Amino acid sequence: MDPISIPDSTRRWDCVSLGEVMLRLDPGEGRIHTTRQLQVWEGGGEYNVARGLRRCFGLRTAIATALADNAVGRLAEDLLLQGGVDTSLLRWVAYDGVGRTVRNGLNFTERGFGTRAAAGCSDRGHTAISQVKPGDFDWETIFGASNGARWFHTGGIFAALSASTAEVAAEAMDSAHRHGTPVSYDLNFRDSLWKSIGGKAKAQEVNRSLVRKVDLLLGNEEDFSAMLGVEIKGVGEDFTELPVAGYEAMLREVAAAYPNLKLIASTLRTAHTASRNAWGAIALYQDEIIHVPQREIEILDRVGGGDSFASGLIYGLLAARPIEWAVQCGVAHGALAMTTPGDTSMATLAEVERAIKGGSARIAR
Repeated sequence: MDPISIPDSTRRWDCVSLGEVMLRLDPGEGRIHTTRQLQVWEGGGEYNVARGLRRCFGLRTAIATALADNAVGRLAEDLLLQGGVDTSLLRWVAYDGVGRTVRNGLNFTERGFGTRAAAGCSDRGHTAISQVKPGDFDWETIFGASNGARWFHTGGIFAALSASTAEVAAEAMDSAHRHGTPVSYDLNFRDSLWKSIGGKAKAQEVNRSLVRKVDLLLGNEEDFSAMLGVEIKGVGEDFTELPVAGYEAMLREVAAAYPNLKLIASTLRTAHTASRNAWGAIALYQDEIIHVPQREIEILDRVGGGDSFASGLIYGLLAARPIEWAVQCGVAHGALAMTTPGDTSMATLAEVERAIKGGSARIAR
């Protein structure tokens, strides 16, 4: 496996992400089907990475996305602006007045507690970003000399939105590589997105093609199995036991099947309850295994933990830190992100560094 080569900081952005941004409607401690009020957040698997890199790690990031031009879309824009992510690559699509042809996505999400698992109910059909086609974004200008990015990130959620979004992802990856920009891809399997368009068979067809254009591949054991057909030995359906040897074998199998990959990383999550998980990670880089053992963590809101792992890992790479530190940064950032509500991270770099060093939760004042 070749090392990842990081472009210098003269480029306009440290990271550009491509994906859907939805409004998350959160009943807090309640249930979706009984709530009388909902708190609004913004979120999206690919966007969350860009926002984490911006707000926690202070990097320059942008999101390539599309929104229907109505009050709901402008609310999403306002949340994006608060997150500090550059919106200059956002495409506005004319709204028809009722959403027959284009709309903005909604994601109703319960946090879960104790024996009640987190749950989501998406309402994202016909969204603006799901209808983008090759040529809608000028990738040569985005990644070329007049702008440029040190990193590009997208994932399996965006690729599942429609046949054309997978084509747009491939177009962006090809352009990024032409300009020396590393590409990361989070498999992020969502059964709800694939089940009506061919299920796991279609997911594997699409993702096997896209992964051949990737430098850093991210996921968990279910993602690798569902999206690539690579099974991990020794893991049951409930994922209560996560054998490190089985994960190492899985990562090496993926590396052998996709020799273009430079780094493969998997989170390690054992959900004892919705509120108490064991959390860690394992990665393969330059043929060496990096393992951050699981530790018990308490969770307020698990949604976005994997995205925050991704942004912490990518930050470590962009900051030219050792790979061991980068993986630890991902684990620490993911753990901290799951202590606060919403999809996105509220952690600071100082808190992440403290967690890496094993700092306690004693009050800091």
